Amino acid sequence: MDLSLVDLSPVPEGGTAADAYANTVETAKRAEKLGYSRFWVAEHHGMASTLAGTTPEVLLGRLAGETDAIRLGTGAVLLNHYSPFKVAEVFGALDGLAPGRVDAGLGRANGSPASDSALGTERRVEDPDADHREKIEAVVSHLYDEYPDTHAYADLEIPRSGAEPPAPWALGSSPSSAAIAGELGLPYCFAAFIRPQFAAHSIAEYRERFEPSGSAGGVDEPKVMVALNAVCAETDEEAARRRAVAEASYKRMRRGEVGTRPSIEESIDELGGVPNPTPATLEDDEWPRAISGSPETLAGLLEQLSDRVGADEMMIQQVVAEHDHALESHELLAEAVGLDGR
Repeated sequence: MDLSLVDLSPVPEGGTAADAYANTVETAKRAEKLGYSRFWVAEHHGMASTLAGTTPEVLLGRLAGETDAIRLGTGAVLLNHYSPFKVAEVFGALDGLAPGRVDAGLGRANGSPASDSALGTERRVEDPDADHREKIEAVVSHLYDEYPDTHAYADLEIPRSGAEPPAPWALGSSPSSAAIAGELGLPYCFAAFIRPQFAAHSIAEYRERFEPSGSAGGVDEPKVMVALNAVCAETDEEAARRRAVAEASYKRMRRGEVGTRPSIEESIDELGGVPNPTPATLEDDEWPRAISGSPETLAGLLEQLSDRVGADEMMIQQVVAEHDHALESHELLAEAVGLDGR
């Protein structure tokens, strides 16, 4: 099984953005040594005291110099905030820093009204799906120099390494994003840690709508990655204890406290006890928001969920209290699924 990681650069308790970025760099370097396929960083706005991952393009520039082989990308760059040409220039520059190993993960999301206003983002557009599709197409056209000679943008250039251009991925958590990805013939990454209940339906929609792309940035057949929240520890019980942080964080988010990460003890107190371990075998229609387990249990769970939707790759996102817990989880899981480390 191919495995990848997405990192949100959480600010540790009592720490700063500098600590968060140092942890992200360490995580990426270890991921490369363990044999993970790709390492993506996220974009969140207006909550930098808890999530320092506001500008993935800056972080990726640093990671390009700290790694040699692992693919680097965005999970996601939020297209609704930017012009497609500027986004393409960013990815072109990253390709120059990490030739042939950049993923252009393209998504969309609104933040708080204040952060969207500060970013100059229109929160309501007439047809958001059409707007998003057009922006994805424009980024790909810039990256692969596919504008016809008569187009106004035909002579615009972006930085290039001479290796394979950044690989575009459409990211989302709904059937509408899946349909866009399929119609454009792009690889699709579904964010199951956001809306797990839509995973099977969205990926089925992607496959149904899929049309091979005429673009050099597209694919000839559906390519699916699923991103999910998962934590591994030595035992199922300890893994469930560490998963309490993800469960409590989600509970807080539902009441408006976005981005916070309570300690394990605080989480257990808020939840009223330690969560039950994730069962080794899930029901056919069961897709938890977060899963946990020993190496053997978690490897089996990932296999089940991957098989259920025919995923080519799984991407791990984590909400844990301690940086060391995340590193341990990555190491245990890499060994359990047999990644080819360096």
